[in-house]
This record gives sequence, structure tokens and C-alpha cells, in this order.
Amino acid sequence: MANRLAVIGGDAGGMSAATQARRLDPSLEIVAFEKTEWTSYSACGIPYLVSGEIGTLEQLVARSPQEHRDQSHIDVRIHHEVMGVDLPGGRLEVRDHVRGRTIQVPFDMLLLGMGARPIRPDLPGIDLPIVHGVQTLHDAAQLLRYAERSRCSDVVVVGGGYIGLELAEAFIEREARVMVVERDPHVMSTLDGDMAALIEESMRKLGIELRLNTEIIGFDEDAVVTRDGRISADLVIVGIGVEPNSELARDAGIELGVRRSVRVDRRQRTSAPNVWAAGDCVESFHLVSHRPVYVALGTIANRHGRVAGINIGGGYAAFPGIVGTAVTRICATEVGRTGLNEREARDAGFEFVTAIVDSTTTASYFQHAQKITVKLLAERRSGRIIGAQIVGGRGAGKRIDVAAAAITAGMDAGQLVDLDFGYAPPVSPLWDPIASTARVILSDL
Repeated sequence: MANRLAVIGGDAGGMSAATQARRLDPSLEIVAFEKTEWTSYSACGIPYLVSGEIGTLEQLVARSPQEHRDQSHIDVRIHHEVMGVDLPGGRLEVRDHVRGRTIQVPFDMLLLGMGARPIRPDLPGIDLPIVHGVQTLHDAAQLLRYAERSRCSDVVVVGGGYIGLELAEAFIEREARVMVVERDPHVMSTLDGDMAALIEESMRKLGIELRLNTEIIGFDEDAVVTRDGRISADLVIVGIGVEPNSELARDAGIELGVRRSVRVDRRQRTSAPNVWAAGDCVESFHLVSHRPVYVALGTIANRHGRVAGINIGGGYAAFPGIVGTAVTRICATEVGRTGLNEREARDAGFEFVTAIVDSTTTASYFQHAQKITVKLLAERRSGRIIGAQIVGGRGAGKRIDVAAAAITAGMDAGQLVDLDFGYAPPVSPLWDPIASTARVILSDL
């Protein structure tokens, strides 16, 4: 009799593991449970759906439930929510929301891919209809229905992280008045303040109002309530981050780690035999700080899933760790970051030096040359690059990948200066902006 792999969660972590396991072991019986109607989709594309740049929800779906059934022979059951995990008995308690019944499903192996959910602070009015969080396509569909029904004109985004700022821009595209409220001195806490200030300048130019150092204390039917007063709103988006959906693992006795995410070893195995985990419910290992971290990104979720699936399918793979690389575009300004920022470096015990260089993405004499600002952090004395941030125009953001590769390889500033960067005036200045910043680092070591 074939072994049965049960998968909880139908998005990146769960389905990438399931399809990888299927490739290696065609004899596996695989059943996947997803409580919404969507599988294998790009949550990162939701702001562009809201803005209208992407036309339909379906365009964000990489593989539908039926495609998983037809192409990978995975029994995908949508509108099925796993309510409990019985590890000793090898059974799942599953609620079939279509038929209104609860069933027991046996398994031999289990993959946890429950993902994450938007953080909803325990504040008065948080459950009012005007307040929305966005993490899944189901969330996006609800947000779009509300926005179109109410024809919202005053949108308040609570939180200055990636998703909040991308949605702020999306509603500017929908011709709404938009305000971002952030309790910290700057938006985008993954950047240092001097780099975040460049993003704030770009947002203000687009017409987004910023309220920094402002604490939210509640919500009304037509306003956000802060310690400094009320802000009128007919739509509120809470974008203060996400937290792992780890309760099923916790209740089953599986060990949790940083920020209550599921703890795994280098092969994505949990503390329970024959149970793996992948995606936004799982912790990772940071290659610079040498600490477990919780970073919810689609790139990491898919890499988790690949490693878990190979091991489930009988192969061998290990997850090497992360350096926290991320890119986005805010108001025509591209942003990239990798490694540690200054706060993270201090928390990890590093002494470091920094350098910031303003340059252009092409030779400066081109009319289309875009500004780019690069910041590097390097460990004092050794000169090892431990962090990088980039803010600039078109073509700036993806240059962060060079820094990510250098940090992963343990390169120092001298080696970064000596890299054989490509050069042609239409695509780069003679001295690449990253190399120019590394030169400044060298002079300060």
C-alpha cells in the first residue's frame, strides 16, 4: 500500500513540497487541504491587482487546484480546513466547508504549510467592516469587493512595511486620498532611517500623506483613532506585518521557535517524526547573524518547499539559510536590502562601519540616467560585508543581488571592489555603484 503524504496549506510552501515529492516518488499518495479556493498564487502581486495594473485574480495563480490534480496527481481539496493534528494516531481532523461536515483523514507523512496571517492588534474596532488585512487571495478578493462597493476616497494604511506601502500606492492609482500612519520615526523598518527617508520623499511627491511617530489606539466606523486625534477613513488597511499560522503545530506538540514559527532542522524536519514544514509558518537560519529568524517571503517559502519535498520523496537536500534579501517598488522608486541593517548588526554583536554613495544607474551623461543610492555595512577590521541597502530609480533595485551574493560568499570590501563588474554606458557607470561604495568602506576600515 502506498504511503500517504498529507499537506496542510495549498500555497507556496505546501504545494512546492508536494510537487517536488511527487517528482521523486511517483508512488506517493498525496492529499492537500486548502481552506480557501486558491492554490499556488502570487500574494506579492496583490497590490498590483488592487491598482488595476493586473486585471484579474486568476492572473496571479501559477497553478490551479485542477492543474495540480491533472499534472501532478495531487488530490487537492479546496474549502477544506484542518482543525487538528493527531500525531500518535496519524490522523487529521478536517472540516469540509462545502458539505458542512468534519472528516478524519489518515496520513503516514505530514507537511505543514499553513502560511501566515496579517497581524491584527487587539484594539477597539479592529473587527469593523472598514478594517482589512491582506495576505491571501481571499483577503484580496474581499478588499476589492469592499473598495468597489464603497467607492472609498479616504484610505488610511496602518503600518509602513512593504505590503502597506505598495497598497498605499495602489490606492493612489485608484484616485483615492491616501495616508500612511506609522508609529516609528520612519517607514520600512528593514531599512536604516537614512535610506527610508528617501522612500518617504518619493511617497510625498506622489501625494501620499505620512503620519510618522503616530500611535493608533482604535478604529471607528469612519475613522482611525490615534493618540493625536481622529483621521477620517472609509477604508483602513492594516499592514503592520504577519505572524505564522502555527497553532496546529503547537497544539500537536511540535516545537516552535522564533516568533512562534515552526522550528525545523536543515532538512525542514520538525521535532515530530515524519513531519516536515515549509513556508511562512516556519523559521529560517540567518547566515550573517547566525541566529534563527522569521522572514515571510515567497522566495524563501518556495526554497523551503523544494528542500522538504526532496527529503519527503526519498532524496537528500539541506536548506542553507538566508541573508534576508528583498526588493520592491514604491512610487517608481526601487528598493533592495540584504544582510543586516544597523540595528540588526548591533543586536548581533557586530562592530561595523558604513558608507553611502549617490550615483546613477547608467553613465551620468545619459538623459535617462536614474539616481541610485547604495549603503553598505562591513564588519570592523575584517571588512566583511554584512549588509546592503539600495534605493533608486528604474534598474536600481535588482542590483542588490550582487550584494546578496557577496554576503553569502563571505566577501570583504576589497574583494567587492575587485569584482569584474560589467560596464557599458547605457546600463552602468564605469565604476559600479556597489563597487564605489565598497571603495569608501575600504578607506574607513
